[in-house]
Amino acid sequence: MSSKKSSRVGVHSKLTVVSSKPFGPGNTHPLSALDHALALHTLHVIFYYEDNLFQSFDLNPLRESLSEVLSLYPSVTGRLSRADNGNWEVKCNDAGVRIFRAKVGVSLHEWLSSADESEERDLTVWDDMPQDPTIWSSFRLQINEFEGGGVAIGLSCPHMLADPTSATLLFKSWAETSRREPIEHPPFFNSMALHGRPVPNVNTKSAEYYAAKSKAQASSLKMASATFKFPTSVIKQCLSGVHQDCPDATPFDFLAAFFWTRVTRVKGPKNGSAHSLSICTDFRRLLKGSLPFGYFGNALHFSMLSLEGGEMGQGELGHVVQSVHSHILGMKEEEVWSVIDWLEAQKVEGGKFAPPFRMFGPELTCISFEHMIVPSTMAEGSARSSSIHAMFNKDRKPVHASYHVGNVEGEGLIVVTPSTEEGFTRTVTVTLPEKELAELCEDQSILRLEPTMLLCGKR
Repeated sequence: MSSKKSSRVGVHSKLTVVSSKPFGPGNTHPLSALDHALALHTLHVIFYYEDNLFQSFDLNPLRESLSEVLSLYPSVTGRLSRADNGNWEVKCNDAGVRIFRAKVGVSLHEWLSSADESEERDLTVWDDMPQDPTIWSSFRLQINEFEGGGVAIGLSCPHMLADPTSATLLFKSWAETSRREPIEHPPFFNSMALHGRPVPNVNTKSAEYYAAKSKAQASSLKMASATFKFPTSVIKQCLSGVHQDCPDATPFDFLAAFFWTRVTRVKGPKNGSAHSLSICTDFRRLLKGSLPFGYFGNALHFSMLSLEGGEMGQGELGHVVQSVHSHILGMKEEEVWSVIDWLEAQKVEGGKFAPPFRMFGPELTCISFEHMIVPSTMAEGSARSSSIHAMFNKDRKPVHASYHVGNVEGEGLIVVTPSTEEGFTRTVTVTLPEKELAELCEDQSILRLEPTMLLCGKR
C-alpha cells in the first residue's frame, strides 16, 4: 500500500448521508449462504469523470439525490450485526453512508498514466471491518477532485454485502435519481431467493469444485495490478483471427483465453500437465427470471476450466478461445443451485454458516462483465454498457471505471470490463505476484496489440 507521506491524495473532510425516507426500526436483512462465503473479500469500484460534476465542488445537489436514492437501499444505510444463530445480517437502522472528500495533487490524465494500483487504493476506503461493526458504515464513498477538473468517485464495501453488479447498479440508480429519471433496475432485497432447495443436489461438478476450493491453501506473495485498454479495432481484429476456431467468440472469450495463455507462460511449467482457470460470471440472467437483475447481494458463480499443457501454446489460441466460449455457453442453472445447496449443507448445529474461504483464488481467476453489455442500435456491430455508463449529466460518461477485489491471493486475478466507450473496447486489469506482473507487462504478444497502459505506474 502506498505511503501516506508520499500520497497524492489528501482526504480533507468527512460527512454522513442518511436516506430521505427512514426505513423504520426493527427491520433486518439476513445475508445468504453465498454472501457469507465471500466474507474474506472486499469490493472497490471507482468511476472517473473528466469534468467536475459539482460546480466548484458543491456537493449539495448530489448529496440530496444520494439521500433520496438511499431510501430504496436500506441495507446500504444499515449496520452489520450477528443474528442469534451467529450469521451475519444487516440491521436496517438508517444509520447512513460515510462520505470522504479528497483532493488529488495531479490532473486526471496524469493520474491515469502515472499512478499504480497501490496508489489508486487511496481513491477508495480500505478500512478493515472492526470486530464490532454495529456502528461502522459498511458502505463508504470517497469523492476525489483532481487538479484542473475531473473527479473520481470510489465506492467500498465488504464483498458479502454486494457484488460488482450490485455496486454498479447502486451507483447507476444514484445517477438516474440525480437526473430525475426512472430507476431502470430497482433494487430487490430477498436473500431467501437464493436459499437451498428442499431436495438438495450436491452431486455436480460445481459443488465438487467449491468443496475443494474451501480446503485449498493460497500463497501470500505480495500482489500488484496493471490495467490494459484495447480499442474496438484491435478486438475486432483479434476476433477475426480466431474466427475459424470460434466464429461466435465474444471479446471476453478472446481476452480471457489470451491473458490465460500469457499468464501461464509467465508462471512457467507446472508439476502437472493441466492448466486451470476459474471463471467468475454473474448468474442473474442465467436463472431465467427467478432472480431480478436488480437483486442486491451476491450472484456470482465460479466454475473451473482445465486444459492440457499442449492446448495452451500460442499456436492453439483459437482452441483456447473456443474452450472458454463453450465453457460459458454450457453453464447450466442446476450448477448454480447445486452450489447454493452445498453451501447451505455446510451449516453447523444451530444453523450457523461455515467459515468463509478464498473465493477469488487460490487458482487463477477471471471475472466476466459481459452481462452488463446491451446491443446498441446506433451502429452495426457496436455495443454499449447499460450499467457501467453511470453519469450525472447526459453528456458526462465516466472516462474509466476500475473494479478491485480485496484480499486476492494465490495465482492471481484477471478482470475483463467493458469500456465506457461505444464498441468492443475492453479494459483488462491483471493482479499477479509482483515479479510475474512485471514480466507480463513486457510480454511481446500483449505489446503487439498496442494496449493503452493505465494505472501501471509508468511515470
